Amino acid sequence: MTLREIVHTCSNPHVASAALASIGGDFALRFAAGASRRHMAAGALAARLVREFSIHAADEELDGVDEAARGADQPILSGLRYILSRGLRDEIEDWSGNGDFRAAPQISRARQAQWCCA
Repeated sequence: MTLREIVHTCSNPHVASAALASIGGDFALRFAAGASRRHMAAGALAARLVREFSIHAADEELDGVDEAARGADQPILSGLRYILSRGLRDEIEDWSGNGDFRAAPQISRARQAQWCCA
């Protein structure tokens, strides 16, 4: 049920952008930097990853969405974060060290708001 709701809402780039803003923090900043490297708005990339996940995810990944959402204060956002993490898993591994993220352009909060409200 959680996956269906995420796909229904976050397949829209504007909704996905607002959801990313709600997740906030380092994850949203790093995701926006990854989107920038692809010359995409963060919401557009998030929406694309959600649609691709809903079509191509293996059973254990589908179960992972439910597990991520179970017991969370914001289950949709937790499930979305899980999906987006899977979509950029190679880059996310670099986020913990001195990888790509440090060299990526920094995204200002004003720019994040622009993506959210565009």
